[in-house]
Amino acid sequence: MKRMKKWLTVLMVLALTVGCLAGCGSSSSSSSSSDSDAEDATEGSASADASSDSSGDSSADAFYIGGIGPNTGAVAIYGVAAKNGAQIAVDEINAAGGINGYQIEYNFQDDQGDAEKAINAYNTLKDWGMQILYGTVTTIPCIAVADQSAEDNIFQITPSASSTDVIVNDNVFQVCFTDPNQGIASAQYISENSLGTKIGIIYDSSDVYSSGIEEKFVETAESLGLEIVSTEAFTADSKTDFQTQLQKAQDAGVDIIFLPIYYQEASIILQQADTMGYDPAFFGVDGMDGILTVENFDTSLAEGVMLLTPFSADSEDEATAAFVATYEEEYGETPNQFAADGYDAIYTIKAAIEQAGVTPDMSASDICDALMTAMTEITVDGITGGDAGLTWEATGEVSKSPKAVVIQDGVYVGMD
Repeated sequence: MKRMKKWLTVLMVLALTVGCLAGCGSSSSSSSSSDSDAEDATEGSASADASSDSSGDSSADAFYIGGIGPNTGAVAIYGVAAKNGAQIAVDEINAAGGINGYQIEYNFQDDQGDAEKAINAYNTLKDWGMQILYGTVTTIPCIAVADQSAEDNIFQITPSASSTDVIVNDNVFQVCFTDPNQGIASAQYISENSLGTKIGIIYDSSDVYSSGIEEKFVETAESLGLEIVSTEAFTADSKTDFQTQLQKAQDAGVDIIFLPIYYQEASIILQQADTMGYDPAFFGVDGMDGILTVENFDTSLAEGVMLLTPFSADSEDEATAAFVATYEEEYGETPNQFAADGYDAIYTIKAAIEQAGVTPDMSASDICDALMTAMTEITVDGITGGDAGLTWEATGEVSKSPKAVVIQDGVYVGMD
């Protein structure tokens, strides 16, 4: 009787659905939606790496690692770098025999830095057979996807989404510093190296990344006795004219401006400061990595700009030098920290798999449970970890040593 009622209910729902489709939309509008969906799917498939098979289910002969990030759009510099850095790690691991004898299948989907597109990419990867998620690269899409991966109990590690909101679920881990840690470390570095006596801040109060870093920077700076004499905000609606903020900093005698913002806005600030004849020192964080690639930007204006980073491409250690050489050969440019974090993320997955002893024939949920435990037990000697390497708390937060670089002659140079 229960089955009969259930089938009657299903038939009624189907009938109502057909009626709604006939009455609520024309055939042309329905076709347009389908065409758009098909185009999105085609773009996603095209963005997968050559080593990926985006057409089938996962195989017990390989670990299926899906990736998500912006290959196109305003923040593509982050996603492309993270994708490429991870690809180098995948190629190295597979060439060396894989993980415990199993190869990696790697499929990276474009989300254009958009949360809705990231969810679509995530669902595409689930259909492909994803067992482990690498990504997403930027924070807002990562938060959206993290809720889905938690519901599905799929292990997720992000190379560069830095908000603490990303790791509220137990299955998500970060390779990058959290926003609070970037603020704390920046204040400490400025203090320890006496980089300025009067500090100004320009930040985006409408952005969780920027405001999160600013809050901890101010708190730490005050505890260290640093003098902040100017704090000026802007929003997403007012990020093309910074003359008011710069004028207030200049009037207050600011000799170093902290910029917890992205490189696009930073390039405008540097241009406008130059026009004003104002020449303070500038100190930024990982979002400013990319300022040397801004179209039509005079990179000489960035000379002397400092930023906190876990990676310096001019480092002389053997692992970094090898990674940089491979990246430059493969992609024709020097890798940034997003590429380095991506590279370390894949090796972190490898270390966790080896520690947990998981195999590809296990369910994604069982793999997730095992890797969550393994993450608190491993140390990864990555290229972004410093002498102590990378370790993780159960919260998903990484512990590693920060570095600082300064732009000299158009390139990043490590600071002592």
